[in-house]
Amino acid sequence: MRPEYRHIHFVASAAPVAAAARERLAARYGHVPLEVADVIVALGGDGLMLATLHGSRQHGLPVYGMHRGTIGFLMNDYAEDGLRERLAAAEEAVLNPLRMTATRLNGSIVEALAINEVSLIRAGPQAVKLRILVDGRERMAELVADGALVATPAGSTAYNYSAHGPILPIGAAALALTPMAAFRPRRWRGAILPENARVIFEVLEPEKRPVSAAADSTEVRGAVRIAIESVPDIRHRLLFDPGHGLEERLIREQFM
Repeated sequence: MRPEYRHIHFVASAAPVAAAARERLAARYGHVPLEVADVIVALGGDGLMLATLHGSRQHGLPVYGMHRGTIGFLMNDYAEDGLRERLAAAEEAVLNPLRMTATRLNGSIVEALAINEVSLIRAGPQAVKLRILVDGRERMAELVADGALVATPAGSTAYNYSAHGPILPIGAAALALTPMAAFRPRRWRGAILPENARVIFEVLEPEKRPVSAAADSTEVRGAVRIAIESVPDIRHRLLFDPGHGLEERLIREQFM
């Protein structure tokens, strides 16, 4: 039996069109505090969706997005009529985030979660040099590039795809490791790794070639060692209209 989402908590981006939509929908369907909600309806783009998933993680609520922003890969089409019926019919996708543990040059450590990807990018004029280890085994002694990233299946159509990385089907139990503008090895296109792989990037010559590491929107400057692994015990729940779920979107994206 499908759940009934009677108590809705609306969130919106700062864009005027999203804020106006929130006011209209809240007046029409009612708005409750997050603590007593059954579901969250997010109005905006993918940036808002990621922020909403991160911000509501401790509540374990499903999030149904409607596109009132720029990029809407994680969002459903916007419509004000029949919202409760759409919520009742929605299909759920579960995403597990990545955990980034970044060590700075001064020895401090920052942890952050990423739903899409953890990316490393040069923070100076020169290409970075990275040593790559997977599950404790050195896989590449030196990658010279603008950077590299590790993406989840949900994030494989975002930054990863722009960097010419592979699109991963939802449920593939895999991660994409993709270089950005690789100079050496020049023809290396990256790797597809098991979902439970632990990837470590060690920054070579960090003072001469500084690196900025980012887990979604959490940035760590001056990183010298970045460990990345999937977190299976954290489950983000997204709702999609029937026939328009993440699996279908990922397949469709490959034919565009």
